[in-house]
Amino acid sequence: MSARCQVTGREPGFGKQVSHSHVRTSRRWDPNLQRKRYFLPSEGRTVTLRVSAKGIKTIDRDGIEAVVARIRARGEKV
Repeated sequence: MSARCQVTGREPGFGKQVSHSHVRTSRRWDPNLQRKRYFLPSEGRTVTLRVSAKGIKTIDRDGIEAVVARIRARGEKV
């Protein structure tokens, strides 16, 4: 699975790590992904999402029903 938030779409950022001697090597900044289970009252079941910390805040603000509707509108399976 890719390191991608199902709610916000956040993906890793890429860049260079610069050492003390100024040697540059590639690195990536991964989003803070968590596996969270949410209960969908309309369907009477739980769904497991891979969400970033910002995605969890978005679900808290908008509600799980609205967020799942947005994810399904994009064509993702939940």
